[in-house]
Amino acid sequence: MHALVERKENRLGREREREREREREREREREREREREREREREREREREIQEGG
Repeated sequence: MHALVERKENRLGREREREREREREREREREREREREREREREREREREIQEGG
């Protein structure tokens, strides 16, 4: 019985670890998306400067 409980706890621990890893991956993806948005904003700013200056 004790071994069964221990295996269940191990499985729950692995599932929690996988969930934390998925959360870290989602956070990395959100950071990449923010970086892409910042790059698009810089590009739009350059376009405005070119149009206003030219």
